[in-house]
Amino acid sequence: MYDFPHRRFNPLTGDWVLVSPQRTRRPWKGRIEKTSGESLPAFDPTCYLCPGNTRAGGVQNPSYTGVFAFDNDFSALVPKTGSIPGESHPLFQAQAELGICRVVCFSPRHDLTIPQLSVEQVAQVIAAWSEQTTDLCRMPGIRHVQVFENKGAIMGCSNPHPHSQIWAQGSIPNEPAKELGEQRDYLSRHDRPLLLDYVQEEQQRKERMVLSNEHFSAIVPFWAVWPFEVLITAHRPVPDLPSLTGEEIISLAEIYRQLAIRYDNLFEISFPYSMGFHQAPNDGQPHPEWVLHAHFYPPLLRSASIRKFMVGYEMLAMPQRDITPETSAERLRSLPDVHYQQTAD
Repeated sequence: MYDFPHRRFNPLTGDWVLVSPQRTRRPWKGRIEKTSGESLPAFDPTCYLCPGNTRAGGVQNPSYTGVFAFDNDFSALVPKTGSIPGESHPLFQAQAELGICRVVCFSPRHDLTIPQLSVEQVAQVIAAWSEQTTDLCRMPGIRHVQVFENKGAIMGCSNPHPHSQIWAQGSIPNEPAKELGEQRDYLSRHDRPLLLDYVQEEQQRKERMVLSNEHFSAIVPFWAVWPFEVLITAHRPVPDLPSLTGEEIISLAEIYRQLAIRYDNLFEISFPYSMGFHQAPNDGQPHPEWVLHAHFYPPLLRSASIRKFMVGYEMLAMPQRDITPETSAERLRSLPDVHYQQTAD
C-alpha cells in the first residue's frame, strides 16, 4: 500500500483519516515491553460485581453462576426525565433524553476475560446481549440500544470484574446516526448494503483480513484510526443481535474470542480496548441497509506501555495514524490462536 502521507475515507461515517506511514519506516519499531499484569482472584469479597456481594448502591447480587444482568445503580440515563422549556434561539437547543442503562457480567469469575472463556460461555454473553436488546426495545420511547465493553483501567473501566454495559435511549447517538445515513445512501445508489460489499472486497484483497468464518469476518478496516482497530461484521444484512440465529451466535462468539486472544497475545497482557455493537434503530421500520457490526478500538501502539493519544492535531483537525492498517492486520493474523497464558502452562 502507499508509503507516503495520504487520506483514507470512511464510508460508514463520511469522515477522513490521515495516514503517515513514512513516520514508521519499518513495520515494527520500538521495544516490545512485557508487563506482568496484576493477578486477580477467582472471587473478590470487596468486588461490587462478584456473586453474593453488595453493590455500591446497596443492592446485593444473587449468587449467580452464569451471565448476570442488572440495572446500573448509577445510570447515565433514566426512564423518566424532566421537561425543557422551548428555546427560540437556534444556538441554544436542548432536549430531554430518556433511557436506561444496564450492566452485564460475563461470568461469576472475577479473573476471566472474554479470551479466557470458552466459546460456549462467550455465546451465552452474546445471547444475553440479544435478550437485553429485545427487552429494552419493548420499552416506550427507546430508539437505540448500544452494547459496549470497556476493557482495562486504561479505558476507564472502574471495576476489573469482566463486564459490559448496555445503554438504551430515546434518540439515535451521533456515530450510529452517521452510519445510518451513509448506509442508506449507499443502498439507494448501489442496491446492496455497504458492509456486504465491503467485506466481499476485503475477502478478495486479503491484506486487511484478520479472521473469518461462515457468518462473520474480522477486518482492520481500510479507514482504521486506532493502531489495532478491528471491525467485526456479519455476512448477511442482519439488523441487530436479536435477529441472529443460534448458529450465527456461535460463529460470532468464535470470532470475538479469537480476536480477543490475538489482542492479548500481541503484548502478552490483558489487552485493553473499547468495543461496541452497532445495531439498526428501533423505530418500527425495516432497515435493509443495515448490517450488524462491532467496532474494537484499542489504544496500545508499540508495546504494553506505549499508547496512541488522540490529542493536538487529532482533536483539532482530523484523526491520524502512522502504522498502516495493512501492517496491523498482518501483525494480528500472525499471532497464535491459543492464549499466551495457556501456552505458558
